[in-house]
Amino acid sequence: MTPHNKAKLQDIAKVVLMPGDPLRAKWIAEHFLMKPKLVNDVRGMYAYTGTYKNKKVTVMAHGMGMPSIGIYSHELFAFYKVNTIIRIGSAGSFVKNANVGSVIIADEAYSNSDYAREVGIKTPNHTLKATPKTLALCKKVSAELKIKSLVGKILSEDAFYSATPWNKRMLLSKGLLGVEMEAFALYANAIRNKKNALCILTVSDSFISNKSMTPEERQTSLKDMVVLGLETAIRI
Repeated sequence: MTPHNKAKLQDIAKVVLMPGDPLRAKWIAEHFLMKPKLVNDVRGMYAYTGTYKNKKVTVMAHGMGMPSIGIYSHELFAFYKVNTIIRIGSAGSFVKNANVGSVIIADEAYSNSDYAREVGIKTPNHTLKATPKTLALCKKVSAELKIKSLVGKILSEDAFYSATPWNKRMLLSKGLLGVEMEAFALYANAIRNKKNALCILTVSDSFISNKSMTPEERQTSLKDMVVLGLETAIRI
């Protein structure tokens, strides 16, 4: 056990899917896993372990922002012997072809955050990469299941309510598809612990069309992303 997770070592699977919202973790466990068991509720950060197509999988929330996912993902990697973490979350879209509901597979995360530097990871051009073999597997599963997905670089930011409007020219020049708040720290922790990580996102808001999901839709209408994450997990 750790200060933030009361699960026993055997309660956590080797592959963990991590949404940000604890209620989303609960919804995923109840709708996709067989015999899900609540194994952690410390600070309300629910973790459930069950089976998906006869393979043991854990779904655990990570909260909001890089410090939060930084704590939970490091503890899973370092103390629970987790081999792979797949973040499944929401993002805002910067490009026209990533509409609300679109799935993004984040092969790289760009950020100005100091998180990676503080845990001892160098970040060439402020960018960290997903684990190549996990990324390749996810792309293969996406094609097999005919789940339409965009593969590309995303922005991981620290301030949700940023005081500085995004410079569209800068975003386009860096090839950023959208923005979220956690992938950069997850990728840093995977490198730090010599483990595997990937981030799969559903576009919940578009800065192009100004359309957005409702809070209820954010919690429950992310089926393609969840299935892609689970189907990737059971093939690892």
